[in-house]
Amino acid sequence: MTVATKERKLTIARAMAESIAQEMRTDERVFVMGEDIGPLGGVFGNTRGLHDEFGSERVRDTPISETAFMGAAVGAASDGMRPIVELMFVDFFGVCFDAIYNLMAKNTYFSGGNVQVPVVLMTSTGGGYSDAGQHSQCLHATFAHLPGMKVVAPSNAYDAKGLMTAAIRDNNPVIFMFHKALQGMGWLGTEKDAIVHVPEETYTVPIGKAAVVREGTDVTIVGITSGVHHGIKAARKLAERGVSAEVIDLRSLVPLDRETVIESVRKTGRLIVVDEDYQSYGLTSEIICSVAEQGIPLKAAPQRVAYPDIPIPFTRPMEQWALPSADKIIAAYELMEKNT
Repeated sequence: MTVATKERKLTIARAMAESIAQEMRTDERVFVMGEDIGPLGGVFGNTRGLHDEFGSERVRDTPISETAFMGAAVGAASDGMRPIVELMFVDFFGVCFDAIYNLMAKNTYFSGGNVQVPVVLMTSTGGGYSDAGQHSQCLHATFAHLPGMKVVAPSNAYDAKGLMTAAIRDNNPVIFMFHKALQGMGWLGTEKDAIVHVPEETYTVPIGKAAVVREGTDVTIVGITSGVHHGIKAARKLAERGVSAEVIDLRSLVPLDRETVIESVRKTGRLIVVDEDYQSYGLTSEIICSVAEQGIPLKAAPQRVAYPDIPIPFTRPMEQWALPSADKIIAAYELMEKNT
């Protein structure tokens, strides 16, 4: 007799907190630092319940000094600890970028491999809720461009837990970029497709492996975090027209799973890449270039659906105009068909 497994749906925020708690229970070297991550449980809920279980020694609220806590994390990791640091908004990276890129990302190389720096830097990305240009960017490409760090960006709770566990156990620095609109926090909006079944037991999702979340034969849609959900919605609408769209969730930006994308485009002959980061010099062009370098015959020119190269507006109508959407993906497909 087969016993059915009870569905256990979590938000990304709760999945992240569960992963961190499980690793803290089994590895006393793991601790958390950041602004408002203690009794409050984090502005985005990523550390909810941790302070009650582990106390202020291992769940450390910090002053509003990103430079200080990033530097402390690098030092602690270099001395054998495994810190998890929350940079509340990715937009704040400029304040502490020296500690991130000149120390965290490079010290293993500088030491000839003798010093490991296993820091997990988790940081929120994305807009859509009128928080303007200093609290709404994605900046995926900014971190993916710089050698020495792994970069992950989950779109659902299952992947968030597995990628967080893999990141904590990794001996390299890992940037964990989570989109605010996918966290399951009501005031930021809720994406139902991001709230999925999450096993209670610990598990990992391999860093560097994309996922085909919807199979198709006519066009490949590649997305990052929110872009995955726009892609799924677009694929559903295109299916009503008889168009079969394959949707790929990159999940990991560094290492980048180019092979999964390339194999999909070999099959479909069409490519649309969706990213809420700025359009120029970003992951959208990197993915398209990866396909072009293989000389794959295409039925139409690849298309990008990304944020225009402008500061993010505060006013809602202007911001919504600029954001990627399912309708923009469909328009990109229609343009491909028109020019075929």
